[in-house]
Amino acid sequence: MTAEEIQAMIAEHLPCELCHVDGDGRHWYATVVSSVFEGLRPIARHQKVYAAMGTRMKTDEVHALSIKAYTPAQWAQQTAE
Repeated sequence: MTAEEIQAMIAEHLPCELCHVDGDGRHWYATVVSSVFEGLRPIARHQKVYAAMGTRMKTDEVHALSIKAYTPAQWAQQTAE
């Protein structure tokens, strides 16, 4: 899998203001900004991103995915600092 493929999978299932994925081919790091995350706790946000990955996490196509999931307001605050 490539970073672009993972980004496309996430963006296909979640309306994203931003979706950036980086990694080494085994371990991936995703920053996802979506209004879908409003009112959700971090674990529920991560579950939504994992759900977008489908079976790829279970079949080890994507070995590890570290997620930073923000609402648009949180992302605006994060990038203003």
